[in-house]
Amino acid sequence: MRKRCDMSDGHIGRCLCGAVEYNTGSEPLWVTICYCRFCQRATGSDRMVEPIFEHETFSFTQGNPSVYTLRSEGSGKAVRVHFCSNCGTKLALTFERWPDRLGIYVGTLDDPSSISTTPENSKCIFVSEARIGTTLPPGFKTFDRHATENDGTPIEPTVHMTAYLVGS
Repeated sequence: MRKRCDMSDGHIGRCLCGAVEYNTGSEPLWVTICYCRFCQRATGSDRMVEPIFEHETFSFTQGNPSVYTLRSEGSGKAVRVHFCSNCGTKLALTFERWPDRLGIYVGTLDDPSSISTTPENSKCIFVSEARIGTTLPPGFKTFDRHATENDGTPIEPTVHMTAYLVGS
């Protein structure tokens, strides 16, 4: 997955030990905030904040990550986790379902706050798996599971105009 990246206006990130570095090569297409059990387990948190980029603009600029592949319970398609084999940091996700897209673990950015999450650029998915007591932000598009059907058909989102407490 190592590619040459000519774009210098991307976001830079790295693993804990610095053996693997990347440049997104562009701004994100959107930001996914995912509450599924996979993302909870993968991050050790209650959600994953995942900016999504065009695969062709992204580049690992130092080192080569290892890849762990598993089948998505939702789509049945392969999800590949790219991680540093030295320190174990998960850096990126690629998807059989969307071969032209790549998601990054926002916390691996040198400046994680350089990518904001707003109702205009973000969506919350798998809110049906969110921990009870999770507060969903007002104005964001939310989906019980994926935002699209397996064939790509968009699913109508729910938008709460005030903060929404899961399990209430």
